[in-house]
Order: sequence, then C-alpha cells, then structure tokens
Amino acid sequence: MELKNIVCVVVCTLVGLSSFLSAKEKSPIQSIFPQINWIDEVGATPSQSSGYVVNAVDFGAVGDGATLNTKAIQSAIDACGAQGGGRVLFTPGKYLTGSLYLRSNVELHIDKNVTLLGSQNIKDYPETFTRIAGIEMRWPAALINANGVQHASVSGEGTIHGQGKVYWEKYWSMRKEYELKGLRWVVDYDCKRPRTILVSESDNITVKDITIKQSGFWSMQILYSDRCTVDGVTIRNNIDGHGPSTDGVDIDSSTRILVQNCDVDCNDDNFCLKAGRDADGLRVNKPTEYIIIRDCISRAGGGLFTCGSETSGGIRNVLAYNLKAAGTGVGIRFKSAMTRGGTIENIYINNIQMQNVGVAIETTLNWYPAYSYSSLPAEYEGKSVPEHWNTLLRKVCPDSLGVPRFRNIFLSDVNIKHAKQALSASGAENSMLENFFLNNIRISTEKAGSIEYAHNWSIVNLVFPEIKASELLVKNSINVLQK
Repeated sequence: MELKNIVCVVVCTLVGLSSFLSAKEKSPIQSIFPQINWIDEVGATPSQSSGYVVNAVDFGAVGDGATLNTKAIQSAIDACGAQGGGRVLFTPGKYLTGSLYLRSNVELHIDKNVTLLGSQNIKDYPETFTRIAGIEMRWPAALINANGVQHASVSGEGTIHGQGKVYWEKYWSMRKEYELKGLRWVVDYDCKRPRTILVSESDNITVKDITIKQSGFWSMQILYSDRCTVDGVTIRNNIDGHGPSTDGVDIDSSTRILVQNCDVDCNDDNFCLKAGRDADGLRVNKPTEYIIIRDCISRAGGGLFTCGSETSGGIRNVLAYNLKAAGTGVGIRFKSAMTRGGTIENIYINNIQMQNVGVAIETTLNWYPAYSYSSLPAEYEGKSVPEHWNTLLRKVCPDSLGVPRFRNIFLSDVNIKHAKQALSASGAENSMLENFFLNNIRISTEKAGSIEYAHNWSIVNLVFPEIKASELLVKNSINVLQK
C-alpha cells in the first residue's frame, strides 16, 4: 500500500475514533464504538423453567462438611430436571461433593449460608472427553458441569470451595520432575486437576453472584457454547497458597458471552479468551467471538484482559470496558506462539484503570517458549507415549498456518498508576502487529518499553508523567505515528 493511502487510513480512523470518544459523556458505549452492532445479542436469555423447587437434603444430602453428597445432590438435580426444570436448594451447611451435572432449565441455587466443598479425591471427577488448554483430550470432569444443556444456572451468594490445594501441591511436584526431563510443555496436561465450573456445548447458561475459592485448576471455562452470562462472581484462588493455572474466567471457542461485575484474584489469567492450540486447535477451527467483558476488577493474576495464548480458531469482535486492575501481573495482554495460528482482530477496549501492575500493555507472538513449543526428548524417541503427547507434538503444515495475526486493536482512555513497564509489543517479520490505535493513555512508569514489528499504529496522547514519551523504543516497524 502506498504511503499516502496508509496515511489516509490512519487519518480516517482517527477521525472516527475522535468522534466516538467525544460522544462518550452523553451516550452509552455503542456511541463510543458505533461500529459494534451486536451488543444486544450477547448474554443468556431467561430460563423457561416450571418453577418446581426441591431441597437436596430431602434426597439425602448432609451438610456436615465430611459426608460425600455427590449422589444425593445429583438426584435432586435430576428430579428437578424431570419436572421440566426449577430450583435446587440447600439447607445451610457445608456439602462435600464430586462432579455434578446440571440439567436444562435447572437452577442450582447456593445460598449465602451454603458451601459446596470439592472432593480432594480425583476419582470423584470422572474423566470425560473435553478440551483443556487448547487441545481435546480426556480430563477429569469439573466440580459443576453444564454439558449439552440449555437455560441452566448456578446462582446465590454462597461459596463453591474447590479445596484445590492438594492438586496444587501435586502440580508443583510434577513440574520440578518434568522440567528436569525437558517436558515443561506437557506437565500441565499430565497433571490432571478438576476445574470448578465447566459450561460445554450449551447455550443460555447463567452463573451469578457466587464466590469460588481455591480452584484445583481453572475456575470457570465456557467451551463451545453460546449466549452465556457470568455476573457478579467473586473468585479467590490465592487462599492458603498460590494455585497454579487457577485462571478466573476462560471463554474458549464460544460466542455471544457476557461477563460483568466480577472480582477475580487468581494465579494466572483473570479474564481470558481462548480458541485452541496448534494443529488440534486449527483442526477444530472454532472462534471466540462477540464477547463483552465490563465492570470487572482483577487483583493478583496474570492478566486483567488476555487474548491467548490459545488463538488457533481466531478471536474477534470483543468489547472490554470499565475494567480495573490492582496488583495484576499484566494489564492488557495479547499472546500467542508461532505454531498457534489464528487471527485476533476487532478488539475494542475502553476506560481501563490499573494500579501496581507489571507490564501495562503486552503483545507477543512468542509467548513462553518452554511451554508453547512441544519437543520430544531423545530418551522418549521410539517409545509409546500418551495420546495427548502426540496431539501436542503434531506439526502444523504448512508452517504458515501456524503464524498468528493481531490486527485492528482499539485501546482508549487508559489510566495506569505504578506500572513496572508501560509497553512490550513484539510482532514478527512475517506477522506485523497491524492497525493498533491507542488514544488517551496515561502510564505512570519508569520504563517506557518497546514496540517492534508493528505496522500502521496510531498513538495519540500517550503520556508518561515520570519519563519522556521519546523513551518508547520503536524498531523494525512501518508507519508508527505518535502525536
């Protein structure tokens, strides 16, 4: 494209950006981003249940914190489902349980004086075929599962406590062993740990107002699903330790998902969008799209708002606004690997507040190589290995399919206090970071950082109060304009 045409694209985009930013005070978010015409199509619609109500205690559940109640609670859920749906309640207490399975039109209501305790026996989570960390494989069921159902929900002001510390300790022990053998890339898949909530191949699912504590693995995964709402959920995974891979809310190859009013303290990505890993993710080829994340806060964790690292099916048409980070490792985060593929595009981010974060804005196409790239050590050559090892080792052919693309990213009205580094944005010679528009960004930091392999960036009103904006290093880039 000729330089004059590039400049025209930038100017036209900035004119549009300026116009919708100026309308912010008098109009809702659709006036800020008028190109988004799908906001009203996102999130779950109300359930059409029969109004039937049961109490799990009437089916034999005992809230003493010691009796295993899996069968009793499941019987209550099934009975409610058989009546066309309704609500499952609990008498105040602590109910130990393994995997539970929601039914269509059933609300599992966990009141404020009720705690569900996850079993610490992995056998209480039957293995099933699912997707985990970007590949399809057999893995323990979650504590609460919505699989192939419609209009189900988990609600109430009570607590789901995963009692996950036993799984954390198992992981750290295995990881030391695996790293010595050159197997960092597979330990997360071999150390099987239960997720707290899984929504899979379902639609119109709502999770509202509950508190999740000490997840064994991911707190909540929304997988291959449509029209779901996560509202008012509190996640606390740094209780009595720091749980590895205890993501907050993971939206995985799903569409029309609304996440709002949530508060997440975890030990990995807080709010994360995923779409598959490498050859297996490209085979499935399901995007994550039409997503809204708003009015949320992240505390400890890996990323306030993260796209990736699983990007193979593509992530697009995402709106994130009115978000806060307090002590989070990375604020706005885009990450992938050069075997992952997928296009991340049309991401709209507005009104972000951060304090005491590591890197404020990060983009990388070569994230965590020891984990992202699978290589079989010589001692295993010719030997039988688990099937999921072979899945991870499968090569992407041709290589060009594995190259991820990041483009059309709009980031505006961001205020960051006390970041260790402002920007770390690195594309690749064969995959430039294209069409990034940063407007009205204020970052209190002592290190500006760098932008590399970028194409067609517009940076307007980027302010570093303690240092000069000129300290931001730009290299191997084309048409990166700062005003």
